[in-house]
Amino acid sequence: MNRASTARIGIPSSQVVVVTGIGLAPPGVATYDDLLGPLPGKGGFDPATGLSGREMRHKDRASRLALRAAESALHHAGLTDANATFTGVADSTAVVVSTNLGNADSVCEATDTIAREGVRGLSPLGLPQTSSNVIAGWVAIRYGLRGPNLTVCNGVTSGLDALAWARNLMAAGRADTAVVVGVEPANGVTTKLLGEQSTDAAVAIVLETASAAASRGARPFATITGYARARNLAAALTSAGMTEETTVGLWLGGEASAEAGQLLAGTRRIDLEAEMGPLSGALGVLQCAAAAAHLESGATGNVLATAGGPHHDAAAALLLTP
Repeated sequence: MNRASTARIGIPSSQVVVVTGIGLAPPGVATYDDLLGPLPGKGGFDPATGLSGREMRHKDRASRLALRAAESALHHAGLTDANATFTGVADSTAVVVSTNLGNADSVCEATDTIAREGVRGLSPLGLPQTSSNVIAGWVAIRYGLRGPNLTVCNGVTSGLDALAWARNLMAAGRADTAVVVGVEPANGVTTKLLGEQSTDAAVAIVLETASAAASRGARPFATITGYARARNLAAALTSAGMTEETTVGLWLGGEASAEAGQLLAGTRRIDLEAEMGPLSGALGVLQCAAAAAHLESGATGNVLATAGGPHHDAAAALLLTP
């Protein structure tokens, strides 16, 4: 899916995938309802206190943010007990992380150390943080999850792509549950790479097959029904299943195109990056959380989440229904 050609992941109707848990760790956001605006701007998650504790030692900032979001999402889904121990089926639970800049600071710190002191200057405790899959690894280790474990680093569409990859794992029978995390830290390295202050944010979504959720009496908040990544937004919308007959109550997207405007004229639109700042790999997963809030509120219409557009190498679209 890293090519700009249209890519669509189909899923058998017997293996419907639903959202059963949501966890947030962006500053100033208390619940996923806040994502529908206006943002409170204060209160909610506080990184100064939320990223401390014994279990957070020797971990990069992105991993600590991801662990806090995953903790909340698994609790919300009813998959942890009073001791925050995972109670689901560990062998069939996947972890999929979306991040484009997650541990860039750890990599830069390691290379700077090598340049100054050689490889003998590296700390054995810090070196694991340079792995591209370290965030997903920490989430799996913390909860003993032994299903597929991967990181998506795919530019602006990365978050939506991660949700699609998790759904694809379920369609293939590789997992019944997935913890999907979108995370980007704010630090000097990410600011230098982006050319602007990045947003310190993590969000986690628990996805399950409808049958797995039903077997344990879990309540679904949304259903993922369509996804596509294509060279432009118009092609992505079409391939994701959007037609003139599709009723969309909320459009979560930034850049608009003329083709999208024709399909979504008059539809309420929320641009989370305009509200929160650059979100990069966390964007698509955060859009999924906002979609669940909209659908849970009883509002009419489906939710369309889009990322990318004319100024990017591709665009992606994800359709969510009640």
